[in-house]
Amino acid sequence: MAINYVCRHCRTFLGSIGRSDITEVQLGLHSLTPAERRDIIAYDSEGEITVKVTCGYCKQALDNNPELSLLASPLQ
Repeated sequence: MAINYVCRHCRTFLGSIGRSDITEVQLGLHSLTPAERRDIIAYDSEGEITVKVTCGYCKQALDNNPELSLLASPLQ
């Protein structure tokens, strides 16, 4: 089972954790609400997990231009 991190805005691959013994508590995912889990975490049929986060470039762009957050895909 791999845990892949991608940017939710530009879809850039940010990294992967290939360990199968890592827990949601260690990743900090245990504190998410059910709605946040549906929005942030995706599971595929092979058991891989994709976690959608915001990369540094997109965070800076959104911080400098908050109106971009109103768009569905602001930084593609």
